[in-house]
Amino acid sequence: MFTRPFHRLWRAALALALAVSAQAVAQSSDKLFTPQQLDQMTAQIALFPDALLSQVLMASTYPSDVAAAAAWSHANPDQKGDEAVTRVANEPWDPSVQSLVAFPQVAIMMGEKPDWVRDLGDAFLAQPDDVMDSVQRLRAAAQKAGNLSSNEQVIVKTETAPPPTVIVQTAAPPPPQVIVIEQRSPDVIFVPVYNPTYVFGPWMWPAYPPIFIPPPPGFWFSTAVATGIAWGIGIGVRNAMWGNVNWWGRDVNINVNRWNNINVNNRITNVNNNVRWNHNVNNRRDVPYRGNVSRDDLRRRADASNREQYRGRDADRQRAQQALQNRGVSTDRAALQNVDRSQIQNRAQSADRSQLQNRAQSVDRSQVQNRAQSVDRSQVQNRAQSVDRSQVQNRAQSVDRSQVQNRAQNPAFQGVSDRQARSEINRGNANRQAVQQSQRPQANRPSGGGGGGSARPQVQRGQR
Repeated sequence: MFTRPFHRLWRAALALALAVSAQAVAQSSDKLFTPQQLDQMTAQIALFPDALLSQVLMASTYPSDVAAAAAWSHANPDQKGDEAVTRVANEPWDPSVQSLVAFPQVAIMMGEKPDWVRDLGDAFLAQPDDVMDSVQRLRAAAQKAGNLSSNEQVIVKTETAPPPTVIVQTAAPPPPQVIVIEQRSPDVIFVPVYNPTYVFGPWMWPAYPPIFIPPPPGFWFSTAVATGIAWGIGIGVRNAMWGNVNWWGRDVNINVNRWNNINVNNRITNVNNNVRWNHNVNNRRDVPYRGNVSRDDLRRRADASNREQYRGRDADRQRAQQALQNRGVSTDRAALQNVDRSQIQNRAQSADRSQLQNRAQSVDRSQVQNRAQSVDRSQVQNRAQSVDRSQVQNRAQSVDRSQVQNRAQNPAFQGVSDRQARSEINRGNANRQAVQQSQRPQANRPSGGGGGGSARPQVQRGQR
């Protein structure tokens, strides 16, 4: 039989083992999804262009809104692009979900598997870094299998991590390289369709086969989906795609200009063109969160991010501080506190009372008065006297007396009196009558017999 002390020791050991096991389970439960599960769920969207991928990741955090948007696109399959997004502007959906209706194929596809949408959204909220790493693993596998390269629809390129400006100890470091997929035209998106079972080569996790959701009935489909990637018809978008993946920041950014152009009733007021996306807990509806994520945590995270973006990034703050230091301005908080309380007040008092008063007195009373007196009394009077009396009088005398008199004496400027005018008129009439009479023929008169008369006297020209 076991002694009582041995029983106590055995119970203590068992309790310790159970505690260690419980701690191990708790630590493993911090990760809501394993890498195998993440690859399984991201396989469906890993090869989407980065802009479309970011919109899907954001929208997946609102599974109830996605279901409503899928139903709308299913009822309006011909609505796409920016026009479709403006039609749902009054719907109570999150803006990331509203942007999905620009691509009815994607919205309907997400509505086919609501459980997958919820898992994807919860993974993106709880493990954003792991989701990013999963997408990069699958892109590298597709590239290695020869199924991912640049073409007429997209540009595929590899980027190297830039030198870090801010080091965060608690964040996992990003990969040294990432594969970026960009649409060849910024305003045209091609939605790829592929079978994850083949496009990534031999699947890495046989126990977790990739999720494959074929295109919904009635949408474009190609036999190339069986072994590769098929690119559908391009959809023109100008502002509906306002998100993009920030691979080095392990998050998603928002293009503020595009956001404001399409979300006219929900504008972002920020001086930066790109801001970090934050989950809005108010649009989660009644869907609970899972893992180590809660509404309060997400709300605090969003508030902290908004404050950080309002103040500016650390790199911008460092550049501003360096610029101030180059100008001789101290950025030390303790020094600024001392200056604000003692030095600045003393400088303000001394400057306001002594220097400013002296400047005001010296300028207002002496300089201004002297200038006013010298200008108003001497210069202005001299100018008035010299101009008004001498020059104007001389001009008036020379013009009025000499020139006007000369003009009056000049015959060209003289007039005629009424008597002279009548005399000239009568003389002209007499001359015309004389000329007319001289031009008339004279009749021959008979000689002798009858009562003869004497001839009329001839009127000599010039006689009266």
